[in-house]
Amino acid sequence: SLQDKNALHLYSVNGKYLGSETLKEEVSDLCVTGEYIVMGSLQGFLSIRDLYSLSLSVSPLAMRLPIHCISVTKEYSHILVGLEDGKLIIVGVGKPAEV
Repeated sequence: SLQDKNALHLYSVNGKYLGSETLKEEVSDLCVTGEYIVMGSLQGFLSIRDLYSLSLSVSPLAMRLPIHCISVTKEYSHILVGLEDGKLIIVGVGKPAEV
């Protein structure tokens, strides 16, 4: 965070700069899962971004409270979101028929 600007930067394993994306929210936790980055913000948004392009894969989901932690199940079927008030929100991943 620099002068109220937040950004997500992508580097290769060899340290080569690959790109960046300016963010509107302040990231509180993130999890890299497969080819996606799952991020939670202090503004209460859950975002899923493509790991290589850093673009949003789906529209951010509003949780209405600051997100403190994020985890993805080992089967990649659900995202567990811990909120500021202690609630645990479970978000199903995939098409509605699969969830």
